Amino acid sequence: MAENGNRFIKQANLIDGQWLAADSGATIDVINPASNKIIGTIPKSGKAETARAIDAAAAAFKSWRKTTANERAQKMRKLHDLILANQDALAEVLTMEQGKSLAESKGEVASSAAYILWYAEEARRMYGDIVPSPWADRRIMVTKEPVGVVAAITPWNFPSSMLARKIGPALASGCTIVVKPATQTPYSGLAWGLLCEEAGIPAGVVNIVTGSASEIGGEITRNALVRKLTFTGSTEIGKLLMKQTAGTVKKVSMELGGNAPFIVFDDADLDRAVAGAIAAKFRNSGQTCVCTNRFFVQSKIYNRFIEKFTEAVEQLKVGNGLEDGTQQGPLIDMKAVEKVEEFIADAEKKGGRIVTGGKRHALGGSYFEPTVIADAKPRMRFTKEEIFGPVAPVYKFRSEDEVIELANNTEYGLACYFYTQDLGRAFRVMEGLKYGLVGVNEGLISTVEAPFGGMKESGLGKEGGHQGIEDYLDTKYVCLGGLGL
Repeated sequence: MAENGNRFIKQANLIDGQWLAADSGATIDVINPASNKIIGTIPKSGKAETARAIDAAAAAFKSWRKTTANERAQKMRKLHDLILANQDALAEVLTMEQGKSLAESKGEVASSAAYILWYAEEARRMYGDIVPSPWADRRIMVTKEPVGVVAAITPWNFPSSMLARKIGPALASGCTIVVKPATQTPYSGLAWGLLCEEAGIPAGVVNIVTGSASEIGGEITRNALVRKLTFTGSTEIGKLLMKQTAGTVKKVSMELGGNAPFIVFDDADLDRAVAGAIAAKFRNSGQTCVCTNRFFVQSKIYNRFIEKFTEAVEQLKVGNGLEDGTQQGPLIDMKAVEKVEEFIADAEKKGGRIVTGGKRHALGGSYFEPTVIADAKPRMRFTKEEIFGPVAPVYKFRSEDEVIELANNTEYGLACYFYTQDLGRAFRVMEGLKYGLVGVNEGLISTVEAPFGGMKESGLGKEGGHQGIEDYLDTKYVCLGGLGL
């Protein structure tokens, strides 16, 4: 597939402006989950290549940090235009390596461009302060400056937009960056290197290294030249990385796991709730950190919701993401399929009722049927664990207070959704839910203009919004004395 003419399938690391193999020459195969065929290979890099990438970023930082905000913004606008000009080719690569539908991939690429444009604009708004001085002969200034070399580690489920959220604020603030994309979906990450070159971003400002997660991550966390680590992935790995960065006291921002509740009150617009439920659960085959993990439906409308929801789920078209009309592609690999099967078996054993789906799809491979499980109970594994697949467990609740307690009964706090037409209830529930993102009568809420990030064990820091650049900046206080005033 690498010979298919798509120029964005780059099979090399980008270090200091050079496209390079691993020192050992070792490679890793990249598999298309829809066909189980090899798309191409990537370098199996480790500590040495990562250290050189960090050195290159540190050297480039000396000059990149001195560019004006306007210069950086102009290059980022060029990058934005290049992403959109190549949207179809980039979406094709994304679908081939990740499996999601082409329509979803095009949407993700457009979102990537939007993040770059947003941060191009934010580059010129990194304001400081002049503070009224308590001393007559001194003046107080507070300034913002780039933290330095940033390292980014990103997951396989959104391999383009997760990087946009990190490369965007890094470039805008004057930082340089070393990126480790997920081994399963590396080409969408490596494509950023090619695009940044074409946008005129200097060598060493953006470096991309593929290979061993433990070796690359180990060098990133121990190397004192890296001043900030930004990670999107599981809470388990996030905790490990935080421990490893403690030795050099790096800034960290973490976008970690989720256990999103989706609450439907008996006064909800049921058709709107069902449409939102489909979007919030089955996007990317359920493989997103903001996907609904638990559906809570008030007892009076429980059966009607199950009926309408199941009808909508059964209409979803499963297939190869490159085929027209596909709404749900394969899961990323067989390990993901087996995990989903474990959740379903556990639910059945504990009294769950499969209303639709529940097994591997007739297409074979890692395709799985969109599944609805009624009579879900708190003792079932997916009450606490993230599903990351196309399985929708539906729980019954009676009162508002009860469901807020149920929804909050998790160590996670990323996204949540609820449906009601009662304005007072909307405010009570919104304020009662301990989550970083709240959708009220909406199932898809992420946008570049708003801060994205969780509470509790779902992470630290925000991506997007004006808040998203703060973690890439150091705040400096300057006291100017001896002014003779």
